[in-house]
Amino acid sequence: MSTKDFIEKDYYKVLGVPKDATEAEIKKAYRKLAREFHPDANKGNVKAEERFKEISEANDVLGDPKKRKEYDEARALFGNGGFRPGPGAAGGSFNFDLGDLFGGAQGGGGGAGGFGGGIGDVFGGLFNRGGTAGTRTQPRRGQDIDTEVTLSFTEAIEGATVPLRMTSQSPCKACSGTGDKNGTPRVCPTCVGTGQVARGSGGGFSLTDPCPDCKGRGLIAEHPCAECSGSGRAKSSRTMQVRIPAGVTDGQRIRLRGKGAPGERGGPAGDLYVVVHVGAHPVFGRKDDNLTVTVPVTFTEAALGGDIKVPTLGGPSLTLKLPPGTPNGRTMRARGKGAVRKDGTRGDLLVTVEVSVPKDLSGKARDALEAYREATAEEDPRTELFEAAKGA
Repeated sequence: MSTKDFIEKDYYKVLGVPKDATEAEIKKAYRKLAREFHPDANKGNVKAEERFKEISEANDVLGDPKKRKEYDEARALFGNGGFRPGPGAAGGSFNFDLGDLFGGAQGGGGGAGGFGGGIGDVFGGLFNRGGTAGTRTQPRRGQDIDTEVTLSFTEAIEGATVPLRMTSQSPCKACSGTGDKNGTPRVCPTCVGTGQVARGSGGGFSLTDPCPDCKGRGLIAEHPCAECSGSGRAKSSRTMQVRIPAGVTDGQRIRLRGKGAPGERGGPAGDLYVVVHVGAHPVFGRKDDNLTVTVPVTFTEAALGGDIKVPTLGGPSLTLKLPPGTPNGRTMRARGKGAVRKDGTRGDLLVTVEVSVPKDLSGKARDALEAYREATAEEDPRTELFEAAKGA
């Protein structure tokens, strides 16, 4: 958005408050409108989304005493985009290109008809335009970094601190991030140090693009640094210890704020995004926040019932009571023995019973099973199956 557009916008009207509204009144009006037009409350409503952006923009200016003062001064000088000359000037108000004003301001010219840096200073804090070369160059946020890490199954459940070696763009050490081997870059004349240029799109407003001359830096190196070719950025590698929280899942992407590449000219660091890969476990599996394990039991344990021992991940075994007549494939639950949830509690351990059929039998065991078969010869477990098939 261009400076002219900001000046022409009536933020007081947007929030529905008078020009002498107090901070509390502005805050109250913003909250009321933000609740009404918030995108979450207006799914798919494009007009409501645009209205919400307009409300947020107005609050960003009027909610900040310093920005509000500069905005009021700008409106007093330019009204609705037209410059108002002082008493004694010929004629009434007249319009001209604001870009000419700021272009002339940067050239010094403090004589009659010249504005020097004064007009630029009015907008310096609000629009990051004008002022001295030092104020024209804006801070730049550091790049986000993407990396990957592979954890064991246990590390993913319990959490782990892992070393990560990262390569990213950071301020060039040879030129201290200026891009100039002498450390004295000049402000880009095309974008006046903002790093952006306006692109007219018709309809009375403009969009911005990165400046093609300074590549969005706002600075141009007269004597480019040999190490970074004038970009002010160079590749650097570093190793940091990163804590992966407990309970992460395979493929999960974790965001670590401020752990990315360093910023430029006092700008904040970027973020670090870590994609986690989790290895398999020979015994345990995972289902959401629960761990799973399959435990073999003998036929007599399943038929007669009894106590069975079950392993846990990283802890002592536990004892589960198997009811008499437990069928193959039945799942029992051991509460609190699963993966760590986001709130710090744990899921459960799901224990599935698998009846083990022996491949080799001793003579005594075979005799006992033969006796059991004779004792249950009149029982046919498939009777109900055939009856159901006939009735279908």
